[in-house]
Amino acid sequence: MSIKSQPLSLHPDRLFSSDPAIVSVARELYEQIKDLPIISPHGHTDPKWFNKNPNFGNATELFIKPDHYVFRMLYSQGIELTELGIPEHGIDGDLTRSKNADPKKAWQIFADNYYLFAGTPSGYWLDAVFYDVFGFKEKLNSENAQQYYDKITTELATDAYKPQALMDRFNIELIATTEGALDSLEHHKEMAETAMAKRVITTFRPDDVVDASREDFTDNLAKLGELTDQDTSTWQGYLEAIRVRRAYFKKEGRATATDHGHPSAITADLSLSECEALFKKCRTGNATEQEQELFRGQMLTELAGMSIEDGLVMQIHPGAHRNHNQPIFNQFGRDKGADIPSQTEYVNALKPLLSKYGNHPKLKIILFTLDETTYSRELAPLAGHYPSLKLGPAWWFHDSPAGMLRFRQQTTETAGFYNTVGFNDDTRAFLSIPARHDVARRVDCRYLAELVTNHQITIETAHELAYQLTYGLVKKAYNL
Repeated sequence: MSIKSQPLSLHPDRLFSSDPAIVSVARELYEQIKDLPIISPHGHTDPKWFNKNPNFGNATELFIKPDHYVFRMLYSQGIELTELGIPEHGIDGDLTRSKNADPKKAWQIFADNYYLFAGTPSGYWLDAVFYDVFGFKEKLNSENAQQYYDKITTELATDAYKPQALMDRFNIELIATTEGALDSLEHHKEMAETAMAKRVITTFRPDDVVDASREDFTDNLAKLGELTDQDTSTWQGYLEAIRVRRAYFKKEGRATATDHGHPSAITADLSLSECEALFKKCRTGNATEQEQELFRGQMLTELAGMSIEDGLVMQIHPGAHRNHNQPIFNQFGRDKGADIPSQTEYVNALKPLLSKYGNHPKLKIILFTLDETTYSRELAPLAGHYPSLKLGPAWWFHDSPAGMLRFRQQTTETAGFYNTVGFNDDTRAFLSIPARHDVARRVDCRYLAELVTNHQITIETAHELAYQLTYGLVKKAYNL
């Protein structure tokens, strides 16, 4: 099924509520902050884009291939990822086939099924990009698919659509990419003496050398040792190697933060002998699943200690059951839309780390969740007490208008606004960044407008909060 011609437009009061009193105040607040620069402190864009400044190839390469929000929806309706040209990086994959996939056919499939995105944040972002960035006035459908493809692809070949030009157009003041611990940071190093140096930074993501359940963990430890000239077969040598890489990321990539994508929020505080024994089991591939989890938990505590030493802000993104679809993982590899939210506990899980470091004035931890049931019960009370803790924004599956509103409603009364860190888009889809930040700004203005119209805060306070939620808090939280 494909819905035929519909006009494409963006209502000026979108997401502001249907209550005229709220809308009026939301408009006033939004007008103040809508043009503030974008700070994108955590995401997954390619640093090569900003260093080499290449033209994007075509519409499919830009909108479909890198965006798991898009192709997971199509896959859910029985569309094979091979038909979309998604690269087959898994052990059972065929890269030749994926390279030879016709991008125009993939785009036609996307257009034929664009109706699937109605009511989703992806649909909202895509419409915004098509309207604001490319000037389309008719919604994407089967009949105009190739017109869309040709216009987008033609525009992408121009200088005005190169990454650096789009950064200026989108008013992106700073964007942080995310690289694994073994990354050379080639592109960040090359940007060091350019105008991009202060606008594009990295984030240290050590999961590849911390998660002992990974199939490449042992090999990664060997590479870590080679890169740092440390003996990573010993516990102390391993920890020192991570310290060396953190320093490298600070110096060469201008990193201000780390990121940790663990299955759970479990932390631990083991003795030295226990750490050494556990590390040996993990290093040699003899650890059980429970021991691998305990090791990840111990490493979160160790890494928190390192953050106190070097000042890097610690982000913890737990609760994703990664690669739930094993055949898809085998064929296509990681990050192919098969990561699913799971139940996550924080109060007991974080206690070992917080008991050791939670009161330290130099520690900054930003907590995220995929389990919304923890907002009011666990996360907001924790952040509302521990000076080291702040709450990251509504994340991933909850990065949506309704999800953002739920976040504010469930956390504000206990954590307040100043124990949150503004918005980050966490995206691979570069052109969606302004649309996603605009959603956050509109939803925050709506929430603040509700508080004003309910006489819970003054309009003056709301104006200050709108600024902080958009710009001030994120810069402070990430040491920018």
